[in-house]
Amino acid sequence: MLHDVSPDAAAPSGPAPANEDRAGDVAVLQTDDDGRARCWWSLSAPEYVAYHDHEWGRPVLDDDGIYERLCLEGFQSGLSWLTILRKREAFRAAFAGFSIAKVAAFGPADVERLLGDAGIVRNRQKIEAAIGNARAALAVIEERGSLAALFWAFRPEIRTPAPRLLAAFAAETPESRALARELKRLGFRFVGPTTAYAHMQAAGIVNDHVEGCWVRDAVEREQVVAPRRVARSA
Repeated sequence: MLHDVSPDAAAPSGPAPANEDRAGDVAVLQTDDDGRARCWWSLSAPEYVAYHDHEWGRPVLDDDGIYERLCLEGFQSGLSWLTILRKREAFRAAFAGFSIAKVAAFGPADVERLLGDAGIVRNRQKIEAAIGNARAALAVIEERGSLAALFWAFRPEIRTPAPRLLAAFAAETPESRALARELKRLGFRFVGPTTAYAHMQAAGIVNDHVEGCWVRDAVEREQVVAPRRVARSA
């Protein structure tokens, strides 16, 4: 989710690195005070460091976890990712911990309750989409056994090199376009190709930690076993 970094990027918001020579020719690795090299965006706010180190790109294998990230990506549209991170616990409380089954049962009274909750993003279209997406997710689980398996089926077959420059990041890919088409066919909303790719990054379906980032190798190891674990849960 470079949502706010550049028009062509796709990961959490953050300022562009200082050592910019020309457009796109930007190094994306920076070293923090603890001596660890990280993706540059993670150093723009304290909340980002923990999110970067322990969550972004780590494989998400459970259905509710996949649904949560899809909802948050939808709510982020037009806002900074930092805003969503700071409201995340309020979102979890408002949306029953992002339990697909519970949110799918939300009705008009819940929509009004959510519109009155100052802790979240109070946008009727996004709230109704989140509830509708829970119902679509429940239908997928009932038919296919797993929402996570649906998302992981769009993991790229060819491993791409670790990004080294800002220009290497894509806003969308053939796989994210295919995933977005399938989600829309299944009744999901707020799931364009850019949102789909940001979700793939966040859920570890792709690994866009930059070359030299201390987290990248750990994510690579977790990704090796992730597809088998998703298949067993389906």
